[in-house]
Amino acid sequence: MRSKLLLAVAAMVLACLIYALAVRPWFLRWGATDAELQMHLPGDDLLAHPGATATRALTIQSPPDRVWPWLAQMGQGRGGLYSYAWLENLFGCQLINADRIHPEWQQVKVGDGIRLHPSMTPIPIAILEPGRAMVLGSATPPDPRIPPVTWAFIVQPAPNNATRLVIRWRSTPPPTFLGALMNKYMLEPIHFLMERRMMLGIRDRAEAR
Repeated sequence: MRSKLLLAVAAMVLACLIYALAVRPWFLRWGATDAELQMHLPGDDLLAHPGATATRALTIQSPPDRVWPWLAQMGQGRGGLYSYAWLENLFGCQLINADRIHPEWQQVKVGDGIRLHPSMTPIPIAILEPGRAMVLGSATPPDPRIPPVTWAFIVQPAPNNATRLVIRWRSTPPPTFLGALMNKYMLEPIHFLMERRMMLGIRDRAEAR
């Protein structure tokens, strides 16, 4: 019994090491180049010392002016988040992912809120550069259930009339050991899976048009 317990503990420690040294660094920079990791992006100055940062990117074979409208209409009650709506709706998000551009949802401005769940306070748009950048979040979020966070969506021209979509997430996890542990080993992987699906959803919609 003792040897089995030691073996289980060793396997758990090994799994944690593999996750911390290989898996987590990979998904925190999924698709991003070294230059994009080092790039100063809109929203970086809102949180001076974030506890966690993820920069992810992918190329979309469509020009920026066909990518931006999908970002502009994001949100619950609007165009959705282009991710796993069936999974999000299990938690009451009430999301419907749009498959076309809605002109009535294209006019956004700083201060507007992007809602993720009908019962949660919308995340405000902190910075907006139409056609290029939209940064959600605040160093002092209006909802105590949301930690200080910024979520930047950047659209950049790429060769051959394509687009680089770069998304940077910066947050300050709870200052407790348990909070930091849950953020690193549970929330971050879940966020990666949902955000990756979002990016692929935006890509597929923009390229289809």
